[in-house]
Amino acid sequence: MSSTQTRRLFLTNFFLAAAPGLLRSRRALAAEEALETTNIRMSKSRICAGAEAFAAEELLRAEGFKEIAYIEVSKKVVPPAIADGGIDFSLNFAINHIQAIDHGAPLTILTGVHSGCYELFAREGLGGITELKGKQVGLQAGSPALLRLMAAQVGLDPEKDFQWVIDPKLKPLDLFAEGKIDAFFAFPPEPQELRARRVGHVILDTTVDRPWSQYFCCMVAANSDYVRRYPIATKRALRAILRAADLCVNDAPAVARRLIDSGVTRQYDYALQTISEMRYDRWRDYDAEDTVRFYALRLHEAGMIKSTPKKIIAQNTDWRFLDELKRELKA
Repeated sequence: MSSTQTRRLFLTNFFLAAAPGLLRSRRALAAEEALETTNIRMSKSRICAGAEAFAAEELLRAEGFKEIAYIEVSKKVVPPAIADGGIDFSLNFAINHIQAIDHGAPLTILTGVHSGCYELFAREGLGGITELKGKQVGLQAGSPALLRLMAAQVGLDPEKDFQWVIDPKLKPLDLFAEGKIDAFFAFPPEPQELRARRVGHVILDTTVDRPWSQYFCCMVAANSDYVRRYPIATKRALRAILRAADLCVNDAPAVARRLIDSGVTRQYDYALQTISEMRYDRWRDYDAEDTVRFYALRLHEAGMIKSTPKKIIAQNTDWRFLDELKRELKA
């Protein structure tokens, strides 16, 4: 199927899933002010955050954006790239945004999108995170900061109690699959691969296990200058992303095909499984400010950031667009 046919199928599925709301929003869109800019640059993410980002492309065009770029950078470079103006918007793990803000990056967090993503796998015989004391724990795409917080939550010292295996040259996922290390902290599509290979078992899943399941995983942040200069464009971009999240809920197969077409992944089954398992409906229910407060407090208590939650929320969040969109989209 050509990319043009795929886009047409994607849009057809979207309009079928959301026609009533779109008819209302089209009338509202016609009465809205013109965009201050028709350019937008978004980070090119992995599957979980990439789903709504790439599903949003055609919706961004419908909002009036003409030049839409997806910039591919490593996850560690995403927040600095937003701060430097190389990227306008990013869907990234809340902790990554908060740590970048603590280092002075001019980011503004606008909303949360979904919960979930991370799963901690262990070899047979290990039944919980407390049993990883003294064990070898690997990760590749997963967040070491989150795993450190999880360890601290149950009274472990992650620096002393874990034997970290994080050098990508060692291929930690393969080491775990071969039984050479004890645990692996997985981020999509790694959980899907481990399940396909029937390796280990899950001892912690942020989609269902508290307290992690009660807060957003990925959140939308933007360059603070972009938000100040282009408030209309900011709201319209956020609207496209949140509608794309709804599409992930309503038609996961269409979004998975979109990811294949966009080159985010070659594995349709992994993409479909990830999108189907993620809670993309959480933006309607969860409190984004609570997520920032929760992670900022945990990071501050662990000595991983200096800024207080109050300071970060006051200076680096802006919920007015989300509040307007919740009313508009009948969230």
